[in-house]
Amino acid sequence: MRHKKEGKKFGRERGDRKAFIKGLVHNLVMKEHITTTLVRAKELARVCSPHITMGKTQTLASYRKLLARLPQKSAEKIFKDLGVRFKDRHGGYTRITKLNRRNDDGAPMARIEFVQEK
Repeated sequence: MRHKKEGKKFGRERGDRKAFIKGLVHNLVMKEHITTTLVRAKELARVCSPHITMGKTQTLASYRKLLARLPQKSAEKIFKDLGVRFKDRHGGYTRITKLNRRNDDGAPMARIEFVQEK
């Protein structure tokens, strides 16, 4: 039983899975929208939200935590751009839009993007 276990396994071992999620977060932060499977998009939204919240605090400690968890370019973008953009927002930083199924294997696809603050 998987009671109280967070996250999906994606058929990968622990290290591979962490690198996979880290790459997804990096791509989402740099491009601000990506198209992927629905399961990956839901997991990505769950993982990405604390990083944005950490970028909102604008302290040296939070910046160093972001650098420890993400590549430098994406950590800088979260700290300098996204953290400032979502300063007044209390969660809900991403939007998931369902798309058609993938042709070759029929996997449900989705587009995940950051909500645009005005």
